[in-house]
Amino acid sequence: MLNAFRRATPRVSLLVASLSLAVQAYAQSADEAAKDNVLEKVLVVAQRADRVSNGATNLDLDVKDTPQSISVVTQEQMEQFGVTNLNDALRLTTGIQVDEWETNRTTYTARGFDIKNTQTDGVGLPNNWGVVNGAMDSFGYEKLEVIRGANGLLTGVGNAAGTINYVRKRPTNEQQGSIGVSYGSWDTKRVEADYSTPFTNNGSWAGRVVVAHEDGDSYLRGKDDKRDFFYGVVDGQVGENGTLAAGYSYQKAKTKGSMWGALAFMYSDGTQADWSRSASTTQDWTHYDTTTQTGFAEYTHQLSPDSQLKLSYNYRRIENDTTLFYATDFLGAGLDPATSTGLYGYPWGGNDELDANLGEAAINGHFDLLGREHEVMLGVSYAKSKATNREYANAIYDHDPDLYGYIPMPGFPYAGNVVPEPAWGELSVYSTMDQRMKRAYGATRLVFTDRLKAVLGFNYTQYHREGTNYGVVFDQTENHTSPYAGLTFDITNNLLGYVSYSDIYQPQDETDAADRYLNPTKGVNYEVGVKADWLNKRLLTTLAWFTAKQEGLATSAGYTADAQLYYSGVDVESKGFEFGATGKITDNIDLVFGYTALKLDGENGNDTYQWVPRRTANLMLSARLPSYYALSAGIGGRWQSDISNVESNGFTVRQNSYAVLNSFVAWNVLPDVTLQLNVNNLTDEKYINTLRYSGFYGAPRNYTASLNWRF
Repeated sequence: MLNAFRRATPRVSLLVASLSLAVQAYAQSADEAAKDNVLEKVLVVAQRADRVSNGATNLDLDVKDTPQSISVVTQEQMEQFGVTNLNDALRLTTGIQVDEWETNRTTYTARGFDIKNTQTDGVGLPNNWGVVNGAMDSFGYEKLEVIRGANGLLTGVGNAAGTINYVRKRPTNEQQGSIGVSYGSWDTKRVEADYSTPFTNNGSWAGRVVVAHEDGDSYLRGKDDKRDFFYGVVDGQVGENGTLAAGYSYQKAKTKGSMWGALAFMYSDGTQADWSRSASTTQDWTHYDTTTQTGFAEYTHQLSPDSQLKLSYNYRRIENDTTLFYATDFLGAGLDPATSTGLYGYPWGGNDELDANLGEAAINGHFDLLGREHEVMLGVSYAKSKATNREYANAIYDHDPDLYGYIPMPGFPYAGNVVPEPAWGELSVYSTMDQRMKRAYGATRLVFTDRLKAVLGFNYTQYHREGTNYGVVFDQTENHTSPYAGLTFDITNNLLGYVSYSDIYQPQDETDAADRYLNPTKGVNYEVGVKADWLNKRLLTTLAWFTAKQEGLATSAGYTADAQLYYSGVDVESKGFEFGATGKITDNIDLVFGYTALKLDGENGNDTYQWVPRRTANLMLSARLPSYYALSAGIGGRWQSDISNVESNGFTVRQNSYAVLNSFVAWNVLPDVTLQLNVNNLTDEKYINTLRYSGFYGAPRNYTASLNWRF
């Protein structure tokens, strides 16, 4: 597959969702202020509360009252299960599949489709390919909200997968902080610190700083990673009715010995190979470095007791610098069963950069009609981005010209020094893309009776992109209006039923055999469900049935004459159900459990996207000893059904169903000092992590010991 890296490089589109995280002020009582003879005390408080997501509709709705399926991963859960990056955090979530098909590129899927839209504090920051470069540190986030199902109302464009909303940490009203150190398998070391403090005596301004450093080797041959993360934020009161927040984050992630592509599993006789879990196709000179910077400013103005105006600006810059080595059986014969030869390697190097700017204004308010209070929000946004991709001049090796620049490799597994690093030539631009999106949107929650409520919304988007892609010039403008409708009914005080409908519209960055971008995928999404509170509202369960149809969805269709991957539009239908439970069973036992079953029909009937597991389950169960509250423990993990995929040689590679279990035990040796041990892959399960494009083995059993001090 010649230049597969080029074809799979994400060309990040810029789409904006509404609603940044707002803040509000509250005052000391006048009597107390007079008594103390001091100025009235004003504290800045985040509006978001536990189990509340503004991401679903940009309205102030409880998770229970939102007519879609929503999961939340909290900071506490991430800390308990030793999660330090967003990939592992999302593995804790119901219905989300994390496919690491290379060591530094990952795709998230839900309900059989790629999640191509994400939010940070409610502001859309999508990546059209759905590919995430590297692993973002999770220490800067308070929680993750995952809204499954069509998301046109959230981001302006969307498919039937869902949206991930990353909620940043914000300054607290009291001085507090923490310092943590950990050491784990493969000499993995981590140091992290989090400090928040008010700046003024009256608490009207506060700031927070979060830093983390992680460095370690890997179970994969020749691979090691280093990651540095910084995040700082300030917020406070502006006048009597305004609040302002501004922040900046920086992450530098470096990988040596990264894999581009992954393992070949099929022999020429049709049998499947079984490699060591440390097997890697890379060479020692490879690297994959990613630098991500974000900045934001948010202003909220209280227009009246029932309405507010929110203005936000977000900036993002992503830079990738790579030298890579790809190995594949692109001739389609499979590996020789006796010698394991048949792989061909290809070196590549280059860099890319993205600059994105997002501006937004939204008004949210309540109004009375026919004796009941309703809610409405209206907004406009404008976004633009520019991406530039460069590559080094092709390295020249002695080889058969019929191999398109590929190098015959020795029998696998081979060493990391069998192919020397090329003398890289000059950098040249091979792809550029300028994108703009204008958006107008609105939503309202109508209260018909105490038990019957509706959510109605619309989104108008004008999307434009222009540039070049390997010499092919494109200039494309699309307009689309997406409706949204949801209905909820309180069957009892503890049981709610809902139905929802959403339009599907998603521009696509995949290209056909002539290097032309495919038309946007369009369709519809329906969901019906029930949500129930249990145990005095400590436990929430959701049961949802969903169906989604997407027309012209980009699907890999084969290879061109020069071995380049191309795509075609395929109509795909996803049907299934999800069950989720989250909350407390007792005062000392917390539970998260989820199960998803789906069916995918497309060009090949039920065989469509067989690399997507049809059934998945996830579990997090943690408890404290009632007799000794300082000691806590938990177990969690994921199970998935079998998956398969047909390789280019026509052979089918398979991975049977499997479960990966993780556990922790924590001891508060002092009230503010915690010693913790985490064990991942408790049963030492051996499995191929994905078969989407290619795959490699997941990590064997591993350990991490950590010490955390809170002050």
